[in-house]
Amino acid sequence: MMQAIQKIHHISAIVGDPQTTADFYRNVLGLRLIKKTVNFDDPTTYHLYFGTDSLDDGLVMTFFNWPNRHTGRVGSGQVGRIAFRIPKGSLDHWKATLAARRLDVTETNLFARPTLEFSDRHGLALALVESDERRETPAITSFHGAVLLSEDPLKTHMTLQTLGIKTMHETNDMTRYTLAGVEGHELIVPHTPLPHGRFGVGTVHHIAFYAEDEAIQLAWQHELMSKGYAVTEQKDRDYFKAIYFVEPGGVVFEIATAGPGFTVDEPAETLGSQLKLPKQYEHQRDEIMLHLLKFT
Repeated sequence: MMQAIQKIHHISAIVGDPQTTADFYRNVLGLRLIKKTVNFDDPTTYHLYFGTDSLDDGLVMTFFNWPNRHTGRVGSGQVGRIAFRIPKGSLDHWKATLAARRLDVTETNLFARPTLEFSDRHGLALALVESDERRETPAITSFHGAVLLSEDPLKTHMTLQTLGIKTMHETNDMTRYTLAGVEGHELIVPHTPLPHGRFGVGTVHHIAFYAEDEAIQLAWQHELMSKGYAVTEQKDRDYFKAIYFVEPGGVVFEIATAGPGFTVDEPAETLGSQLKLPKQYEHQRDEIMLHLLKFT
């Protein structure tokens, strides 16, 4: 029997100007740029990775920067709102921080916990969810979870069950799921599908789940293919190996390995300070840099 999927590995979204992205996620949310590289399929586009000061908590939020491209349409077949976890007692701090940046914030109980819902500068739907853990600082600690905007919630439910992701709570409007790991990551699937989404600025491209090593990842590839899912071959993403499939609700899922990790090509202290190119593009560095917008 397969080991259940334990936690979220990363979430990848499409946004616009890279300076706007860096300013928001560093200066407003307090995350750290941990890798500056390019899209494997389009080396003229940045792929920026953000995390917390600790590389051990598993929060990796990545962005494909599409400056001057069309705004996307949020809808079925996409990941919706992305939720980060904050310490207990920090909600007022974050309300003041977001208000000072003139962001529209709504207080909800989206994950059955005190939650602040808002959007980044490119319209990407985000949330901060208060945990039961107190910390010395109010900084974001990890992912809390995400909303999956399925075009067929029942089939998505079956896929999540296949991955060992358990139902936690169900209402008339949505089902909330929990992943098996100690991190307690959660997913929400609304019961009523939205009109079909269109990828573009302000939308999420995919959610990636964690596999401890390649053996577990390839076992999942075999398991999913045996159940009729169309799973890609293993792809080398330099910092992890990846396999992808579109679940029947239309959302792009990835299973990514833990290693080799982000310090394979630069030390932890200076992560994100240099442009790192996939090996196959290194000989085009000068040309690629002409297409990339500079940011600090």
